[in-house]
Amino acid sequence: MTDPGEVRASDAEREAVVEQLRVASVEGRLTLAELTDRTEAAYTATTHAELAMLTQDLPAAGAVPAGAVPAGARPAREGRKRRWFVGVMGDSKRRGKWRIDQELGAVAVMGDVVLDLREAEVRTDVVDITAVSVMGDVKIIVPDGVNVDLDGMAIMGDKKVDVLEAAPGMNVPVVRVHAYAVMGDVKVLGDSRAQPLKRSFAAWREHWRQLHGEDWRELGRQLRTEGRELRRQLRDQHKGYGRGY
Repeated sequence: MTDPGEVRASDAEREAVVEQLRVASVEGRLTLAELTDRTEAAYTATTHAELAMLTQDLPAAGAVPAGAVPAGARPAREGRKRRWFVGVMGDSKRRGKWRIDQELGAVAVMGDVVLDLREAEVRTDVVDITAVSVMGDVKIIVPDGVNVDLDGMAIMGDKKVDVLEAAPGMNVPVVRVHAYAVMGDVKVLGDSRAQPLKRSFAAWREHWRQLHGEDWRELGRQLRTEGRELRRQLRDQHKGYGRGY
C-alpha cells in the first residue's frame, strides 16, 4: 500500500501551496527570503510529504485565527505615505528584521542607501520602491528567486539588476523598482551577489531531517542548485528565441 506522504504532487497542489505561502507572508508569518525559498521548494516538490513540510508551521489554507476579523469585514485603510530612506553626503542602511507595509523611497545624494529586503516581513503583494540617486549609490538586496521589475532612467549613471530570477510562469514575489540615476547608480542585487544571508528555518529544517535523514542539508543544497540551474537554462533558451535561433 502506498504511503500517503509519497503520493506524487500535482501542479494544482503545488500552486495551492504557493498561494498559502503568499497569504502567510502578507500576514507577517514569513520573511521575504523564507517566502522565496519555500516557493522555489514548492515548485520542485514531487510528493505530498514535501509539500506538507513547507506549510507544517503555518495555519491551514482558509483558516481564520481566533479573534480575527474576516477580510471582507475590515474597513478600508486610508492611503499610507511612502516610507523614505535618505542619504545626503552620508549613509542610510536598513537591514535585518523589519516590516514593509507601504511603498518605499530611497534617495542618495553624494551618499549611499542600502535596503536589504531579505529578512523583511512583506505585508504587501508587491514591494514598490522609488530609488533616486544623484552622484550617489542606491543598493537594494533581495533573495535570488524573486522577480524584479526595474524601470526609470539613468543619465551619466547606471541602473541594473543582478538577480537569479525565477523561471517564467512561477508565482513568486515581485519587487518593482522605479529608478532615476543622475551620475549615480541604482542596483538591485540578489543573495548570490551580496553577503549570503544565514537562513534560520529551524522547524522547517527539522522536518527535512525527519523526512530525509541526516543528509537533509545536502538534499536542500541540491534542490536549490538544480532550481537555479533550471532558471539559467530557461533564461538562456528565452534569449536564444529572442535572437531568432
